[in-house]
Amino acid sequence: MGEAMVFGQGLAPLRLNGRGFGRFVIMAVVNRTPDSFFDRGATYAFDAALAAVDRAVEGGADIVDIGGVKAGPGDEVDVAEELRRVVDLVAAVRERHPRVVISVDTWRAEVGEAVAAAGADLLNDTWGGPDPRLAEVAAAHGIGLVCAHAGRLEPRTRPHRIGYDDVVADVVGHVTAEAERAAALGVRRDAILIDPAHDFGKNTRHSLEITRRLGELTATGWPVLVAVSNKDFIGETLGQPVEKRGVGTMAVLGVSAWQGARVFRVHDAAAARRALTAVAALEPA
Repeated sequence: MGEAMVFGQGLAPLRLNGRGFGRFVIMAVVNRTPDSFFDRGATYAFDAALAAVDRAVEGGADIVDIGGVKAGPGDEVDVAEELRRVVDLVAAVRERHPRVVISVDTWRAEVGEAVAAAGADLLNDTWGGPDPRLAEVAAAHGIGLVCAHAGRLEPRTRPHRIGYDDVVADVVGHVTAEAERAAALGVRRDAILIDPAHDFGKNTRHSLEITRRLGELTATGWPVLVAVSNKDFIGETLGQPVEKRGVGTMAVLGVSAWQGARVFRVHDAAAARRALTAVAALEPA
């Protein structure tokens, strides 16, 4: 494991919604989709989604990440439908929880523009920049941006026999270039995160390698977000269906935290908070 960024050494500034953040930041997933791989539509209804936000905040979430489109293949969701699913929810969460950081999981600049106007603080571009205008939207509104790596796949597609000479080098090169581009466009450097995007444009072997070598990402100096909660690489490694991947998720969170990851995108905010508190207790005096 990389030693340079273990625990809180040399933390880069991270500031969103007027708040500065320390070592561990919990980002809770709230899907306004009828076909989410994890909750299978449990928070699709507006009231159910709002209640999920309330539970996440009560459980210790610093950020809520609202998504209106399932990551994997499925029914087409056009811009109008994505807007219908997320904009009103962002506005309601902003009114209900003024201090929480609101993130929206989207790759579309049109959606980014609308949610920024509704009160979002962060645009989570999990597909690695297919719409270069999204960074311009973040800059124009003074909000944050997540720069991820998806192997240059089209959104909502899965890789077919994808290969890398060195997957970690590919990830580091792409996300740091995207982060520097965003900063050059005017996104505040303390509002930019990088995300290796486990399973996006990667097979299980790639996602495990990224986890082992996450210190190479934290060594770049950009705050690192990890989104591993209940993902397929954990299920394939342990031979477990999605509803039985919680223990594996906590193990990967601990390994990622030890190597300097800063933001943890999870389905269970309270459990993640407890796990990271245990990791922090191991910090050398």
